[in-house]
Amino acid sequence: MSAIALRSPQYKFAAADVGTPLSAKLTLSIDGTIEYTLVKPTTLNENMLWEIAELCRDFIDVTFNGTYTAETLAIISTLTSHASTDGSGTALTTDTFTDVGYDAYGTFMEGDNPTVPFGSRPTWLVGGNPFHTGINDEYYIYVPTGAAGSVPYISATEVLGYSTYNTTDVELVGTPAGIKMNIVRIDCTKYDYGHKITFVNKYGALQDLWFFLKSVNTTTKKQEQFQRNIVTSTGTYNVNTHTKQDFNTIAKTNISLSSGFYPEWCNQWFEQLLLSEQVWLTRSVLINPTADEVVPVNVTKSSMVKKTVLNDNLIEYTFDFSMSFDYINNVR
Repeated sequence: MSAIALRSPQYKFAAADVGTPLSAKLTLSIDGTIEYTLVKPTTLNENMLWEIAELCRDFIDVTFNGTYTAETLAIISTLTSHASTDGSGTALTTDTFTDVGYDAYGTFMEGDNPTVPFGSRPTWLVGGNPFHTGINDEYYIYVPTGAAGSVPYISATEVLGYSTYNTTDVELVGTPAGIKMNIVRIDCTKYDYGHKITFVNKYGALQDLWFFLKSVNTTTKKQEQFQRNIVTSTGTYNVNTHTKQDFNTIAKTNISLSSGFYPEWCNQWFEQLLLSEQVWLTRSVLINPTADEVVPVNVTKSSMVKKTVLNDNLIEYTFDFSMSFDYINNVR
């Protein structure tokens, strides 16, 4: 069984039958239900090849409301060849693949059919320090003093899970991940508590990334306008009446966040945030600043220049986010 990355192509291959096959069939079961049965013509000595990631990804929906929930798919791909042209009758050959699907991706250089993660099990599902000198200094997270949270891991049996840390923990040991997680506490009281961004990383897991420095909130609007006739039937008009009338006004709220200083190897986290398709911001409730709320956001920047100690001395990023909804409620 493999943990497969569904944002990248996943090919299932079976060798050609030595008999006289006329059709090849894919039966795709997702979470115990057969969702697809696909048939295509084939010929003698023609191998069967199917791409399943696009089909499967329709069924995975990673959500976040403050609770870290493991979202994966149980996938069984059955490839059969048949003497009939429509995939009916007794199978000449049968090849079955059992996988766990993650909303993850691999890069081109990581090769075909990427799995999650791209290394040993069990382990943490966050990018580690590639320059580590031992097993205890590979994984770190950077969080504000007094903050609690969760860190994703994958078990030896491909199960996605989350280990929680409390407000005073400085490390996680003896967890299902099997490897020490170092928790670095950052004092960001000058800028209140910092801002927590939660996103689906390249491993298909929810990862927190804190922005410790200043934030800037903006509101933008779009609207239409028409020239209004305000002349009455008696040839007079009211000077307090608008002649240029606005309508169809919509507004968007945006926030710009500064990360504070991170090690250079953390560039991978910001790149994964840039490439994530699902991102959330945890912020204070406007009418009750002592409470938090989670809101969906979209990353508005389309590129990032990777900073280095050699070129930039200190590694700090500014990311711009827009709320993933209109400020004026127009949901109908």
